[in-house]
Amino acid sequence: MANQDNTNSLSRMDERDAIQRGISQLRMRLPQGWEVELPQRESRSDSWGWVADALARLYGPDRRSSDLLIEYKSRIDPRGVLLLSKRIGHMNNESTALLMAPYLSTATQKELREARIGYLDFTGNIWLSVTSPGLFIEVRGAKEDPNREDRPARSLKGAKAARLIRTLLDRREVLGVRGLAAEAGVDPGYVSRVISLLESEAIVDRTPRGGLAKVDWEKLLRRWGQESPFEKRGKQVFYIEPRGLSGLMSRLQAEPRRYAITGGMAANQWAPITSPRLLTIYVDDVENFAKGQGLRPTETGINVVLIQPTDEYVYKKAEQRNGVWYAAPSQVAADLLTSPGRGPAEGEELIEWMRMNEGAWRG
Repeated sequence: MANQDNTNSLSRMDERDAIQRGISQLRMRLPQGWEVELPQRESRSDSWGWVADALARLYGPDRRSSDLLIEYKSRIDPRGVLLLSKRIGHMNNESTALLMAPYLSTATQKELREARIGYLDFTGNIWLSVTSPGLFIEVRGAKEDPNREDRPARSLKGAKAARLIRTLLDRREVLGVRGLAAEAGVDPGYVSRVISLLESEAIVDRTPRGGLAKVDWEKLLRRWGQESPFEKRGKQVFYIEPRGLSGLMSRLQAEPRRYAITGGMAANQWAPITSPRLLTIYVDDVENFAKGQGLRPTETGINVVLIQPTDEYVYKKAEQRNGVWYAAPSQVAADLLTSPGRGPAEGEELIEWMRMNEGAWRG
């Protein structure tokens, strides 16, 4: 019993030290005339039964105050945020929830903001919105965990992840692990590991028996774009079609080699909002395709980009329209979100179309 008491005492001391550190960090970011104090009592229960780890009081220049109910987590993921949000329940205007942690991922920060829970991590990421007295603080810190090497490598990078993600995105029917593995062409163990990662980030839901129940395709699409940006799809070479893109589009109707158009030109097929001036095409052999179509390599005046992909998943569910082949909307949207120029805006427009027409692109 004595050993257990010592362990609990050490744990609480570590937590108190961490919260003190967070309060010191918050003080440095407060506007002039603002103060924050940490009373001696360690916790505070709100009106709905949530017991916080600590209570701090925030004072404005006019000495009006608001309570900060502090929750400390040594580690938390988006799934944990959803659970915390349910536990906190509704907050009144006199109190604000503030989560402190050594590091909070971008996805976790997003879930916290959507739940209106303030946060502070020790790399400098801070987001705090207090209604009365009115205060808003937003500071960007590290984008990657400085202690990442101490944790298992978990990523959505690479061709295997892409094949699995495209399968999850494009199918409305929920498959089991073995079904996903067979359709994506990867091993079941890898599928299980990725699904566990996606569950921790509140992107997929599982049944009580561990099966896959639901996929939030939009979150998955954006998460994939973060880890696997467009520039990583494969070898890219820039060309100019001096005679204009309309002629090239006509010739593509008779092109015998495999290809798929992506980018703004493809997005325009579903969400016609722009007049794209750049044609981006996945091809199996950049040099032979360019030679066959009479394209000239260039560093200025670029109007054609050919991409030789690292894996053929980019052709999955490609669709022929007016005799021309286009990549699937899920692939095009992911490409646009991390493309230069107007790409991200065009990607958002395509995602809006996908949201309104899910049955048209998810089989």
